Amino acid sequence: MSVAEGDLLWEPTEDVRRNARVARFIAERGLGSYDELWRWSVTDVDGFWDAVWAHFGVLGERGDGPVREGAREDWGVPAASDAEMPGVHWFPGATLNYARNALRHGRDHDVTAVVFRSEGGTERTLTYGELAAQVAEVRAGLRELGVGRGDRVAAYVPNIPEALVGFLATASLGAIWSSCSPDFGAPSVIDRFTQIEPKVLVAVDGYPYNGKRYDRLGVVRDIQDALPTLRATVLIPYLDPETPAPEGMIRYDDLRRPGAPLDFEEVPFGHPLWILYSSGTTGLPKPIVHGHGGIVLEHLKSLSFHQDLGSGDVFFWFTTTGWMMWNYLVGGLLVGATIVMYDGAPNGDALWRLAADTGVTYFGVGAPYITASMKAGLTPGTTHDLSRIRGVGSTGSPLPPEGFAWLYEHVGRDLLAGSFSGGTDVATGFVGPCPLLSLRAGVIQCRGLGAKVEAYGDTGEPVIGEVGELVLTEPMPSMPIYFWNDEDGHRYRESYFAMYPGVWRHGDWIKILPDGSSVIYGRSDSTLNRGGVRMGTSDFYRVVEALPEIADSLVVDTGQLGQDGRLLLYVQLADAVELSEEVIGRIRATLRSTLSPRHVPDEISAVPGIPRTLSGKKLEVPVRKILLGTPVEKAANPDAMANPEVLVHFTPATGQ
Repeated sequence: MSVAEGDLLWEPTEDVRRNARVARFIAERGLGSYDELWRWSVTDVDGFWDAVWAHFGVLGERGDGPVREGAREDWGVPAASDAEMPGVHWFPGATLNYARNALRHGRDHDVTAVVFRSEGGTERTLTYGELAAQVAEVRAGLRELGVGRGDRVAAYVPNIPEALVGFLATASLGAIWSSCSPDFGAPSVIDRFTQIEPKVLVAVDGYPYNGKRYDRLGVVRDIQDALPTLRATVLIPYLDPETPAPEGMIRYDDLRRPGAPLDFEEVPFGHPLWILYSSGTTGLPKPIVHGHGGIVLEHLKSLSFHQDLGSGDVFFWFTTTGWMMWNYLVGGLLVGATIVMYDGAPNGDALWRLAADTGVTYFGVGAPYITASMKAGLTPGTTHDLSRIRGVGSTGSPLPPEGFAWLYEHVGRDLLAGSFSGGTDVATGFVGPCPLLSLRAGVIQCRGLGAKVEAYGDTGEPVIGEVGELVLTEPMPSMPIYFWNDEDGHRYRESYFAMYPGVWRHGDWIKILPDGSSVIYGRSDSTLNRGGVRMGTSDFYRVVEALPEIADSLVVDTGQLGQDGRLLLYVQLADAVELSEEVIGRIRATLRSTLSPRHVPDEISAVPGIPRTLSGKKLEVPVRKILLGTPVEKAANPDAMANPEVLVHFTPATGQ
């Protein structure tokens, strides 16, 4: 299917325009369109978030205080207006608990809350009533271990129901959850967990992946030994159900207290809920702390109004517990959906088959899975019954126009392909889908409600129709409440507010179009600058990876301090393909004709793999550092990478 950026692919039916959840909210507010709603949400920030609380009937005490109050004096931030960032306090005086809101749908105990599948064929289902009972059992066990408000529970677990139960039990106590996937090596986990000094560690004995079994007991022991604050280590025998608990550990089933009552510690709106981490590929991971209230409001808003999810939906996102999309998936409980948890490799059509088998209505993956399905020639809409899917979510990296078109040709015509871009920093997206708006290839439909996203040009002023820095000029309640161990807020301010005081700079290139839609062009810290013209990496990848000879690619500009450098393209070739002069010529000619002569690389090299984070993002910045002379071992943390062995193939000699 031939497609160009901006080609119309989908329009909502009158039924969708009338019955989408966001349409009901628009009518409730007496507004006429999504654009009117968005403008109200970012000009009357307090009124909007107050209305979100009321619309969803958040369980908790709203109190009679303002929605926001002034800046953080303990951070040395001068007194400022309520809109000033950083340091805004949201809903002072309000109390609530995330877990209470997530389990509220358990009043109808027969509603399915969780469907679990593993690559090995394990199948489990929990109703909301069963989930609540298990949360109560684990909550009681954690209390007996001394876990209470503000204590940290660290988890080294895959995407399994025990992870969800452990998180909700922790949150119900007012304690703080933090998780890593068991494919993380011990040094990477220790880098994260030693910063937060957990009281309890929850871990698995191992996990299966891609047909292999990975024993993790030795790693768990290493992590345990590195955490002197631990009072207990709880072992989930996931790899082998007969695994006895080693000395100094407690089996998960022995933690549970059958018949325990379920209760919830009501906490302030900004009380810490969980600690997520930056990738840690180029430095110590930043421990990013989000609050109960901000996440409840943001996820209710985003999942309901943008993904159009609610009771009766079956919500899936392929993720691990080390990626913020796990937290977003869990948020499906807040809107009463059934969430699908999958642990295993996403080989071939495995995820499409899972969607068919479990009746998924909203299917979420990283963009690379969609492009891999496209390149593999899959036609899941004809090989599987995907008729229940109403929406497909894509995130992690820009989805090219061809990826959008492939979804409509080979998955289903009557679905919303929702590209979603945001970050761990806010545990949500800044820009994403809207069921009321037309969808065009390669274009993200809208700026999120309550997210005053703008593109700043070279002068630090908003631009339309031009590529600029993605910034937020109004605060959102799911912004971090702080970084752990960053008492004066210095690290927090340096991360987001150093370039534009009072304005959040996210680090992405974005072009905002006149109708409010947008295109993401990749990270601004990996910008390509040729002859004074800024270019996003996503343009290269879209063109190069469309060639059948290319399986994956990475492009780097070695320019420094305003001086042009060399533009280097690295390609991972498809099976049985060699980087011949003919292939090189085809790549150059395609880039020249499709993009511009400026996009033609100075050098093209073949590598066995493209370096990626554990969540699948390409690592342009560490490769650029290596090309400019940084030793491989100092350019990136291998334990934060999916394939650290490929870094040795990117050397100064290769690129100079």
